[in-house]
Amino acid sequence: MAGIRNWVEQNQALAIALIVQALIAGAYILNMEARLSTLETRGSPHLERIENRLTALEGETETNKQRIDRVVEIMTRELKK
Repeated sequence: MAGIRNWVEQNQALAIALIVQALIAGAYILNMEARLSTLETRGSPHLERIENRLTALEGETETNKQRIDRVVEIMTRELKK
């Protein structure tokens, strides 16, 4: 305990700066959490549109993957002959 107290006394400005930075980071995190909570509670038309677009893109991606897998299957089958 004496070592910590001695270090804080020698580096008082640094210790204060670290504490202030921790408080600012905590306030920022709380602010962001409040904003996220508000978005989740109220909803956002932008979020709904983005979700719909992502769902459509996921479907297209799956279709493209199936097509690529089919092409690879045909090509490897031809190579085996």
